[in-house]
Amino acid sequence: MTEVTSGATVRIHYTGTLEDGTVFDSSDGRDPLEFTVGSGMIIPGLDKALPGMSVGEQKKVTIAPEEAYGPRQDEALLEVPRSDIPADIPLEVGLQLQMTGQQGQPIPVTVTELSDESVTLDANHALAGRTLIFDFEVVSVA
Repeated sequence: MTEVTSGATVRIHYTGTLEDGTVFDSSDGRDPLEFTVGSGMIIPGLDKALPGMSVGEQKKVTIAPEEAYGPRQDEALLEVPRSDIPADIPLEVGLQLQMTGQQGQPIPVTVTELSDESVTLDANHALAGRTLIFDFEVVSVA
């Protein structure tokens, strides 16, 4: 039986939940997630849980924010003048928008506060600062 090692291409079925049991992502009903172990394609905490596992093996891991999407960062909150947002965008708290970074890369942001003069945008990942729990099974190793 082939063991998972760094550099191996693996496929896993998984369900990711928050500490309160809320499912935030799952491969249920979809193809397994495929990636190369140790390549940085997935969060570090899940990547580190795989080496030594074999096809058919299941595991449940709890991953701290530092090994997932990092802590929430106050500097990722940006207050912009409402006039900087195109008038045709119907602003509401929770709306997801996309900004463009200095090198032209897309940056997803979420509207967190609105006033008559300004809009507060949050560029933190939606799962930043959260402890994540993954139940997963190794489907294949190549």
